[in-house]
Amino acid sequence: MPARMMIAAPSGRSGKTIITAGICAALRKRGLVVQAFKKGPDYIDPSWLTAASKRPCRNLDLYMMKKDVIIKTFYRASEDADISIIEANMGFYDGVKPDGRDSPAGLARLLDAPVIFVVNCLRITRSVAAIIQGFMGFEQGSNIKGVILNNVSGQRHEKKLTDSIKRHCRVPIIGVVPKSSSLNIKERHLGLIPSVENHEKEDLINNMARFFERYIDMDRILSIAEGPVVKKPHNNISGTYKNTKKSPRVKLGIFYDKVFSFYYPENLEALEKNGAELVYIDSMKDTALPNVHGLYIGGGFPELYGSEITKNRSLLLELKRAIEGWMPVYCECAGLMYLCSGIKTHEGFFEMAKIIPSVVEIKGSPQGHGYMEAEVITENPFFKKGVKIKGHEFHYSRLIKDRDLPCAFRVLRGHGIDGYNDGIVYKNMFASYMHIHAASVPYWAKNFVQIAERYKNCNMDMQQVIKKGVYCNAG
Repeated sequence: MPARMMIAAPSGRSGKTIITAGICAALRKRGLVVQAFKKGPDYIDPSWLTAASKRPCRNLDLYMMKKDVIIKTFYRASEDADISIIEANMGFYDGVKPDGRDSPAGLARLLDAPVIFVVNCLRITRSVAAIIQGFMGFEQGSNIKGVILNNVSGQRHEKKLTDSIKRHCRVPIIGVVPKSSSLNIKERHLGLIPSVENHEKEDLINNMARFFERYIDMDRILSIAEGPVVKKPHNNISGTYKNTKKSPRVKLGIFYDKVFSFYYPENLEALEKNGAELVYIDSMKDTALPNVHGLYIGGGFPELYGSEITKNRSLLLELKRAIEGWMPVYCECAGLMYLCSGIKTHEGFFEMAKIIPSVVEIKGSPQGHGYMEAEVITENPFFKKGVKIKGHEFHYSRLIKDRDLPCAFRVLRGHGIDGYNDGIVYKNMFASYMHIHAASVPYWAKNFVQIAERYKNCNMDMQQVIKKGVYCNAG
């Protein structure tokens, strides 16, 4: 088992992502194999951790995933790594549950991971010791083993901070990071801009590695990361993800570009494991669909690229014909928006695929943000009726419905389409604001591949398809 550690903070916007990515890049430059993880549901921060470590960042979430699944995910991804680094989300003790079991602190305890605590030192001096001491003593087993001071203004500021910590806290200072505009990653409404959209990301990551090598004691990082070994799960999970694929039975098209980039690697790997060959599609450049038996359109920012999307009319028309022809299509958030009549932004109106009879309106504040839970109330190709699904949402858009939309989900937590419903079903298409993780809904990939295989092998007319039963009831 490799060395491991968590980078946490008192709150969000403390600089965790930049510092975690910088540490990953610096250690990788030393020749170490670094496996990054992100606590909680997120696509954007993991995109930067993936770019910094050159390995797919994995998400660990105690709301959507069971504890044994988290341990399996952590163990399998870390198996051939020298060090595993987990970036926490929000504040160290923040979570959905009142007792904090699903917080970053709870995850650190579950994985026996020592914690490096990042404190944003803007407009603070002696009080930094109270923050650190309070977090160290709030719960037993906090396991905070080192502190990084971020956004330090100069030598005088640094001395006040360090003197206070040395006087009141029994924890080493392993980094003092000065304010620097050269490391800033641009942001938009959902947070940092994903790495896939940043053409200068390699230069930025190399700059991070040099910068943090100078201001953070990497040798101390490695020393702290050596700790108790997480117990190996009883069932045999040895081997890497890439060795678990089955021989492809179907081809699934994955829309992946600047517009659509929000995919959990486990979701794509689960599709491959169940017999899918993945074929990638660029929504702005590819004018025709490849020879595939199903489509997966994930999250992203279609509202920012409306002009480019609508100009590629031939692809939109092919997508509509495919859905009308009963091709299985699974869409999350941006994918849902892509299938609507159009997207209305402050820049104008942009026509989309015109499958879902509704216009998408972009608002100035989140219309849905956080964890979701939904009950499946109608038959559909991907989920069994009666089960409950956990996921998450984060969208500034809402649907202006022309008429009632047929939905498979009754929202139990979160917002979805209208606060009550989500998961629009039309033929073999499923479109939802909810993002799911394959580790939380393990039968989703199997169902997807099964329905794609039936579509591939089916030369019947529509009535025969219905009689034969295209819906998957696995689950």
